[in-house]
This record gives sequence, C-alpha cells and structure tokens, in this order.
Amino acid sequence: MDPTLDWLQITFLAFIQGLTEFLPISSSGHLILLPQLLGWPDQGLAFDVAVHLGTLLAVLTYFRRDVALMTRDWTCSLITRQATTNSRLAWAVIWATLPAVALGLLINQGWEAALRNPILIATTTIGFGALLWWADVRGRQNRDEHTLSYRDIAILGFAQALALIPGTSRSGITMTAGLLIGLTREAAARFSFLLSIPIIAGAGLLKLLDLLAYEGAIQWNALLGGLVISAVTAWVVIALFLKWIQRLGMAPFAWYRFALGAVLLWVFL
Repeated sequence: MDPTLDWLQITFLAFIQGLTEFLPISSSGHLILLPQLLGWPDQGLAFDVAVHLGTLLAVLTYFRRDVALMTRDWTCSLITRQATTNSRLAWAVIWATLPAVALGLLINQGWEAALRNPILIATTTIGFGALLWWADVRGRQNRDEHTLSYRDIAILGFAQALALIPGTSRSGITMTAGLLIGLTREAAARFSFLLSIPIIAGAGLLKLLDLLAYEGAIQWNALLGGLVISAVTAWVVIALFLKWIQRLGMAPFAWYRFALGAVLLWVFL
C-alpha cells in the first residue's frame, strides 16, 4: 500500500520533481534521497507516475509547435522519402532514444534496486558534475541541434542511457554530450528537452501499467496535486533555463552537484 502523503510532502516532492527533471542536477537522485533525509516514507508508485506525467505535460506544452512540425514532417518523410529539417530532427530523437530503451529493459530485470544506493548517487552526482563543467569549458559551442550527424546521435543516445544510473541526471549527461560535440548551450538544452519526451513517456507508461495492476489504496487528490505542481514548475524551469543558459553557463549547476554530493557522502558514509 502506498503511504498517505500530506500536502506539505505532495507540494514539496512535486516541486522538486518539476524543478530537477530538466535541470542538469538529477531528479531521480533528489526523489530517492530527500524522503530519506527528511524521514519521510517513499512516495510510492502512484505518486511517481503522477509527477512524471506532469513533467511530460510541461515539455509537450512548451515545445508544442516544434513537436507538431516534427511529427508532421516525420510522417510525410515516411511516405515521400524526402527529408526536411524537422523530419531529420525527429529521426535524431528516435534513434538517440534506442540505447536508453535497451538498457532500461535490462535494468528492469532486477538491477534497479541495486542502483538506488546513496553512496553511488553521491559519486555520480559529483563525477558527472565535473564532466558537465569540463564540457562547458572545452566545447566549441558553434553548432545547433539541426546539424547532428549519425555519430553525434549515437553519442547522445549512449550518453542518455547512462542516465539510468541514479544521480547521473538525464538532462545533465545529454547536455554534457551535446557540448562535447560542439553544440551551443541552448542547442544542447533544446535537444535534451526534446529527447526527454519519448523517455519520460515510455517510463511513465511502464509505471502506469504497474499501477493498473496495483491493488492498494490510491490517494487521488495527491496524484492530481502532484501532477499540476510538477507540470507548472517544470514549464517555468524550461522557459527560464533556455532564456538564461547561454549567459549563465553550466558552472553553477556543477558547483551545486559538488555541494550536494559532498553532503550526501557526509550523511551516508
């Protein structure tokens, strides 16, 4: 049976999911660790489904025009065999999703519990934070997401697969890979956000199927509240991140990861 969440927990956990899903600081790490640090029970499967659907709604709403054009041109390309900028971008998202799907199926076979380890999360938080900072400093930052080659797509896809390790950050590692192949900060972020759509949708669908077979009590008001709060928070985060990232850079997020990782090691060692 899922725990009964009060509105403080609902608001806080949904806000954290919306805040961290698209920032390069690891949403899974926060949602695994914060309940432990605050002495709260795990939020449960149903709530996880709700907040992930909230973030999916946010990214679909923000990129609704891009998604509509990509879907239209991708569908036309299947019929006419003629590629456009939008259809190529859609294919890039599809191909870059496959490595994470393959690795995700393996992890679902019983590795997930072993990966939800606070020390592992602290280590990946620090390590991939350093890699993010290095990529931001060393990347050429002279390309956009419409210039991706097959090699670039493969690099981004395998980078995203690494994010199945908690603490890595899906957005963080895909932005890192984007910077390393020469994308601007904004282009790396935009492609990372577009790439999140099939991954969040797929993960949400798997959890939803588990939820349909669930026989415990479901706190429907918590699910609706969590969905709305995470959706609104994530939409604002996407908008502000894309507005400021070219000027702000990745250093503040890397330093945050160093500090968070250090605190986690101090608490759990």
